[in-house]
Order: sequence, then structure tokens, then C-alpha cells
Amino acid sequence: MLLRNLSELLSLRVPIAAGWSRKSSLGKITGRPAGERLPGSLAMALLSLQAGATILRVHDVKETRDIVEVWQAYKGVA
Repeated sequence: MLLRNLSELLSLRVPIAAGWSRKSSLGKITGRPAGERLPGSLAMALLSLQAGATILRVHDVKETRDIVEVWQAYKGVA
């Protein structure tokens, strides 16, 4: 999985975008249709941030913003 190897891309020193929101790969993991993939989308957004992504492409902006703010507070960034 690309996310597991994201650190290799960080050496390029360019912004890294992640777009896991509602993807079919989340449906394969959870068995849920696109409209029910919010928990998986949020989990992947958080994992992407932890792996070094600097840009998130999402459908559920408010919910994703909440997890980003919580993550930043946890890390002492916010």
C-alpha cells in the first residue's frame, strides 16, 4: 500500500496529497457502500497525516477538519 511507503516520498520535499475519501478500497475493507464510508475515510485521513501527507482530498470537509484539529492539538501544533 502506498500509504505504508509514504515516507519514501517525503525525501522529495514536495507537498504530498492523499485522497482516500469514500474510495472503493475502503469499501473492500469495510464492505460498506460509498455513502457509509465516513469512518474509514476519517481513519485514512488521519493515517495519511501521520505518514506525512500535507494535502487531504476529502468529501466530508467539516468532519475531516475536526479530526485534523484534534490531531494538531494532540501533537501540540494548534
